[in-house]
Amino acid sequence: MRGGGPVLLIACGALAREITAVVRANRLEQMTVECLPAKLHNTPALITEAVRAKIRKGRARFGRIFVLYGDCGTGGALDAMLAEEGVERIQGAHCYEFFAGTPLFAELSEEEPCSFYLTDFLARHFGRLVIQGLGIDRHPELLPLYFGNYKRLVYLAQVRSPELEEAARAAAARLGLAFELRSTGYGDLERALMSVNERERPPAALSLPLPGDEVPRAQP
Repeated sequence: MRGGGPVLLIACGALAREITAVVRANRLEQMTVECLPAKLHNTPALITEAVRAKIRKGRARFGRIFVLYGDCGTGGALDAMLAEEGVERIQGAHCYEFFAGTPLFAELSEEEPCSFYLTDFLARHFGRLVIQGLGIDRHPELLPLYFGNYKRLVYLAQVRSPELEEAARAAAARLGLAFELRSTGYGDLERALMSVNERERPPAALSLPLPGDEVPRAQP
C-alpha cells in the first residue's frame, strides 16, 4: 500500500454496518468505505474482478487502499490479484474468522467441525439469505440436503441485542441444530482497522532548538 493520504476500504456489503461502527467510534475520518454487494458470495468467481475494478478506480483519489474480504470462496484468486495490485487485505479466510479471531475460530472448529455460523448480518437476514436464498421456503425437502451434516449453530455476536439473539436461536431451531452464543465484538476487524490507522499516521515531528536555546553537548 502507498503511504500518505486518505484510505479507501473496499469491503463486502455484509460488513458495512460493522465497519461503519468501528470507523465512527474511533473517529477514523480519513477512511472511506466502499462496499460491494453481499450477494456476490453466491457467485464467488466474480469477487476478484469486482474488487480489482474498485482498486483501479480508487487509485486516482486515495493514497492507500485496504481490502476487507477473506478468500470467500475465490480459491486463492483474490490473494493472487491483490499481490499483482500491491494491495493488502485483512487476515483470515472469512468474516467468521475476522470476528471470532483466529485462535477462537480454530478452537470452535476443532471442538465441533460440523458447525454452521451466523454473524449479526446473517442473523438479521437469515430468512432472505438462507431460507429463501437456498430455496428451502419453496422446497422444504432441501433442508436436510443442505444442513443434514451440521450439528450446531454458533452465533458470533458483534453487539448485544436480544432481538438478534432471538433471531439466531430461531434460525438454529429452524435448521434443527444446537445453539451456541459467542459474544465476539468486532474482533480482528477492529484491530485491523486500528493497525491501518496507526501506519497512516505521519512520523512525529523532531523537536528542534529555538534560537538562543542551549544545545546539550555530548559527554566525552
